[in-house]
This record gives sequence, C-alpha cells and structure tokens, in this order.
Amino acid sequence: MSTAPIIPTTTIRAPKHEPAPTFGAQPRLFLGDAASPFLAPRGVFVVDDLLLVSDTGRNRVFVWRDWQAWFDAPTSEDATVPSRAPDLVLGQPDAVGTGRNAGAEASASTLQYPSGLWTDGTRLAIADAWNHRVLLWHTFPTRDGQPADVVLGQPDFASATPNAGGPGAPPTAATMHWPYGVTSDGAVLYVADTGNRRVLRFDAWPVSTGASADAVLGQANLASAEYDKRHAIWPYSVALGPDGALAIADTGCYRVLLWHDRAAAFVGAQADVLLGQATFEGCGQNQFHLYPTAATLNWTYASTFVGDGLVVADSGNSRLLRFDAHPAEHNAPADALYGQHSFREGGENRYGLHGTPETLYWPFSLVHHAASNTLVVADTGNHRLLFLSL
Repeated sequence: MSTAPIIPTTTIRAPKHEPAPTFGAQPRLFLGDAASPFLAPRGVFVVDDLLLVSDTGRNRVFVWRDWQAWFDAPTSEDATVPSRAPDLVLGQPDAVGTGRNAGAEASASTLQYPSGLWTDGTRLAIADAWNHRVLLWHTFPTRDGQPADVVLGQPDFASATPNAGGPGAPPTAATMHWPYGVTSDGAVLYVADTGNRRVLRFDAWPVSTGASADAVLGQANLASAEYDKRHAIWPYSVALGPDGALAIADTGCYRVLLWHDRAAAFVGAQADVLLGQATFEGCGQNQFHLYPTAATLNWTYASTFVGDGLVVADSGNSRLLRFDAHPAEHNAPADALYGQHSFREGGENRYGLHGTPETLYWPFSLVHHAASNTLVVADTGNHRLLFLSL
C-alpha cells in the first residue's frame, strides 16, 4: 500500500492587504473517479480530446478521452464536474491498483511516483521519477497496464536505481536521478533530470532503451552534477514557448529561469530573465521574507506559456501568477494572480480548512489548452484538478 506524499502546511496567517488583480473565470473542479479518487496528483497534460493525470500518490496515470464533451455537462453547485471512470490506466493492471510498481519490482508496465507527462496524441512520455527513468510509448496505449516500448535513464526495464548504479553513482548521458519533468515540441524531447541538477535534450524521439542524451543544460557536461546557482539547481519542469522560448521551474532556488532562445540554453548561456529572484545568487523563499510579494516565489514547480506571456505555479504560496508578457528583466512583478486575495498572502486554501473553486493548495503542474483557452491545474494538496477559463 502506498503512502501519501508529505505536503508542507502554512501555519502563520498573513495580515490583510490590498486586493490584487485576479485572472480567469468560471473555475471547474474534477476529483476523478469517485470509486478510485486522486491522491496528490502531480502531473497533468491535455492535447486535443485527451486528458492525462499523474495520480502520483497512487503510482498510476489516468487517461480520459473526449474530456471536453463530458466536461461541458452541467456541474454541481460547487462547480464540481461529475465523477467519471478513466478510459485507461497505466502503471497498474486496473483502475483500483495503487502499489509502488504495482506491488512488485519495476517493469515496463509499472510506475513509482509518476510526475511529468507529454503526448502528441500518438507518442507518450511519462517521467517515472522514483524509478529514475522516463518511459516512452511509440503509439498511444490502448489497454490498462500496457508496457512501454522504451525506457530512458536505465539499461533495462527491471533496473530502477539512481544513475543506474545506486545512491552516489555519477551521472552519464544515459542515466537519470529523480526525473520529474518531461516535455517535447514534437521533435526534440526534454527531461528535467532533477536529482542531477540538469535538463537533458534528446534531439530525436528515442527508439532504443538506454539512449544517450545529446545535450545538457545546467551542467558543464553530461558527467557532471555540480551545484551552481548560475544554472538549474533543482529543475522540476520544462516549458516550451511557441516562439522558441524555454522556461525551467527551478524549485531549489525558488525561481523560474527564462531563455528567449532555447538553443542558447544548451550551449551554457545563462538565463535571460529570472522570475522570483533579483540575482543569480539569490536563493531564498519569498526572497527571505515572511510573506510573498508580486515578484517572489516559494517552492516553484511548474510554468506554462499562455499567449504572449506565461503562468507560474507558485506552489509554496498556493497561488498562480500570470505575467502578461515575457518579462524583460530579473525580478519582474506578476500582473495578476489566482488562489489568493492579494500578492502578500500565501496560505493553503487562503488559510482555510477546505478548498473552494477560488483557492489552491500546493499546485504542482499546469497546462494551457489553447483550443478552449483553458488552464488545467493539478491542485495537488486538494487532490483534484482545476479548470480555469482564461
């Protein structure tokens, strides 16, 4: 039986401050399948009519098809979308299994603490974080527990140790340590190899197990895992902008690193802009202040590009921050927020005991569905998804 991940809580209530601009409208909530509800979901992805959720606390990934059709159905008075069983589950033999690696050893069919997700509707990548690997399917799975076609980070599907050698093993171009994030532009695959303090780039979709990365961001080379505040210290997720931009949520230094040209990031160029910190040496929660501001971050796990700007999951402050355009300088303040009344507040569920459609509790992942202009958020501490119309 798996256990719920520990999520910190805030116990200090901030004084009242001036209300801040908020964004989004008509929030909707989804708790998944009532017969097998979410437990601390840390990953979400949508493409076309596919909705994927990493139900992280129960070591599985759920897939719903035609989600927009049933999502448009009437909701309850508290804006909750009716329960719906998933069309597909990965990592477990069925929708009720919850054990780490399905209660056995790692295999091509199992997961342990899945996080980041990406698909184009055909190919699928899952960051299987605690097995220190990324699983790939060349064609989208059609049955529960379907085994992956390829594993990255390990020499085979049965191996599941850090850097394919156990604790303390050095990284190589073909190994991983706690990879929490994965994304692609349809051609190049990117992996946030978090425990190795780096982002890996695969210049083509890997077709063989144990394939080596082609380039690295955050380290001098593919054999290094040094701690350097000038680069990606604890990269949790990677976001790609439509104009070639790249954003990395650097949880370890409570910031987002933004490059206007992602090609430059992989030849050692420092980020063009920092969000959440004023300098590369800055590395404090809310910049070492008790309460947040419009320019600070706390345990930042994800960002996503929306139009000309981006939205950041400021997880430790239980809020989302919107930047209307790509900031041009370090430490830029956000233009609007969601989940709190003001920029100076950062309590879970606005310091309340229960979540409402207007509150958040440690959001870990978010994705923008451009066709419907909807932001989909993994509201992890509330064990739900939030759909926010923009």
